[in-house]
Amino acid sequence: MKRINSFLAGLVCLLGSATVSFADDMPIPPAQLPAAAQTFVQQNFPGKTIAYAEKDAEFMKTRYEVSLNDGTQIDFDKNGNWDKVDCHMVAVPATLVPAAIQQYVNATFAGTSVVKIDKERHGYDVELSNGVELKFNHQGACIGYDD
Repeated sequence: MKRINSFLAGLVCLLGSATVSFADDMPIPPAQLPAAAQTFVQQNFPGKTIAYAEKDAEFMKTRYEVSLNDGTQIDFDKNGNWDKVDCHMVAVPATLVPAAIQQYVNATFAGTSVVKIDKERHGYDVELSNGVELKFNHQGACIGYDD
């Protein structure tokens, strides 16, 4: 019994250290981003350049994080599809905000803009310029919010 416990403890330690070694955040040149990510930046942020790019290689999952020269931060999946766009206090490009979400924001929080949008399992998490955070389902219906 003592041997089995020692073996299991050793196995847990080995697996724990192997998991840590798989998580590798590595700066990369912007040219090494997936083509879709490069095209996304060019089309949605004209005149902006990529100041920093990072490849996050986790166990069975690769992601990319990008910072533009104006401070905008964008996360991409392994194929270069955007997952999160954070423009801080500047409006996210309108083409990235689903129409139903934009209509809700315009009707309920007039005078504000979407400054952050994040794709989630339930739909979207959105932050407005007034600091309000909203949750929407995939159809664009508001399902919750925080101040």
